Amino acid sequence: MKRIQAQDIETMEKIFRLNLINSITGYKPANLVGTAAPDGRTNLAMYSSVVHLGSNPPYIGIFTRPTSVARHTYDNIKASGCYTINHVHADFTAAAHYTSAPFPEDESEFEKCGLGAEFLDNFPAPYVRESQIKMGLQLVEEIPIKATGTTLLVGKIEEIYLPGDLLAADGSLNLNGAGSACVSGLDTYHTAQEIGAYAYARVGQGPQPK
Repeated sequence: MKRIQAQDIETMEKIFRLNLINSITGYKPANLVGTAAPDGRTNLAMYSSVVHLGSNPPYIGIFTRPTSVARHTYDNIKASGCYTINHVHADFTAAAHYTSAPFPEDESEFEKCGLGAEFLDNFPAPYVRESQIKMGLQLVEEIPIKATGTTLLVGKIEEIYLPGDLLAADGSLNLNGAGSACVSGLDTYHTAQEIGAYAYARVGQGPQPK
């Protein structure tokens, strides 16, 4: 087995290191974050750094890159306090990935990437029409990560939209049925297959099927 130490990582070629460290954590969720500027312009950005932070209240976190350069998603969230998180599905991974191109502020990624923007029930941020699982969030807290210059944005889920047949009796979601995609590294998309479902783990019982 190959061993890579900290000093090896430090001396790696930049792109090689970027690809390695972005892949090493395994598969990540693929989501599109939708926002609107104060003048109504829509923005859409690919995020693989969406994390669950709590269920009651329902908090979700996204990590944003350093704001030393223009970050339209971050600016819009700060201005409005609202944004959407939309699952990427297998049938539009290419369009979703294209949103990561550095489009000018006055051009909407929805339009340029061929994805539909929809405003639902007066929520002020746009949803992705093609996404089957989507949520609207209100910004709660902003936490700077000093070590990396990134920022953790903590949002509270205000509303969720999804097909009813994807929701199980116990509240879990059928992500296979939705065709939700995941990402490895920076640019490789996958579909995942369920291996097994297990009941709540209790000492002395061993793993039990759900």
